Amino acid sequence: MNKKKIIIINGPNLNLLGKREPDIYGNMTFEQFFNDIKDVYSDDIQLSQYQSNVEGELINKIQEVGFSYDGIILNGGGYTHTSVALRDAVASIKTKVIEVHISNPYTREEFRHTSLLSGVCKGIIAGFGLESYVLALDSFL
Repeated sequence: MNKKKIIIINGPNLNLLGKREPDIYGNMTFEQFFNDIKDVYSDDIQLSQYQSNVEGELINKIQEVGFSYDGIILNGGGYTHTSVALRDAVASIKTKVIEVHISNPYTREEFRHTSLLSGVCKGIIAGFGLESYVLALDSFL
């Protein structure tokens, strides 16, 4: 059986998980979380992850994997609300993308209520903490 190739792509400031606003984002680093879920899904998924604070690097990664991977889980961070270029990258690829948010953007500041990515993604999962990534992974299985 061929394993599905899934990548988690995280945008700006998500490298600070475990340190940044723990009341919103929790105390676990993404590396700790990723190592835990990678083991759980190792039989079914070839799971990788990528993080950048730079918009162009995120676009390059989406273009790199967007024609050969089975799924992308994208947490665009603040770019979710501002980046037409990131939206265009998602719209330009064939791989399905699920938009993920750790917090629920609709319970936060009003500027977070608009996602430029949602219209070009397969779906959105938000508000379940790091478990949002697990729900996205399960949707690809």
